[in-house]
Amino acid sequence: MAMPLKPSAQRVQDALATRGFAHRVLELSDSTRTSAEAAAAVGCSVGQIAKSLVFQGKVSGRAILVIASGSNRVNEKRLAELLGEKTQRPDADFVREQTGFAIGGVPPLGHSQPLVTMIDQDLWQYDVIWAAAGHPHAVFQLTPDDLAQMTDGQIVAIT
Repeated sequence: MAMPLKPSAQRVQDALATRGFAHRVLELSDSTRTSAEAAAAVGCSVGQIAKSLVFQGKVSGRAILVIASGSNRVNEKRLAELLGEKTQRPDADFVREQTGFAIGGVPPLGHSQPLVTMIDQDLWQYDVIWAAAGHPHAVFQLTPDDLAQMTDGQIVAIT
């Protein structure tokens, strides 16, 4: 018998089902908090990890979700050009308030409120990617096209 998911991971599973996706959230014994940890835990390359990073608009104060390939660093100057304002890295309380999840487990969907979402175009070099699922030990497998559909995110060059 499968163990029930932790509440935050179950919220992601429920969000997937609500949006019509059949993907299954997996809870692992190994940490998936970082891209390297997640890649090791699921047996893929670091680039196949769709890491969710939350930024905050310096003027607007709005939360911006950037879903980047685990092997890439976000070019914040490029992000500012795309958004029309500079951004900053918010603290953990802001991330939890805006997404409903803690840093290290922020998923691409199921947030407490809609977020402006930018998706790294480099993820499309992979047939299969993995994303966080609400908990530092939870992930789910998907395709880049699934990611774009489930987030309504803008596909951009962010490196």
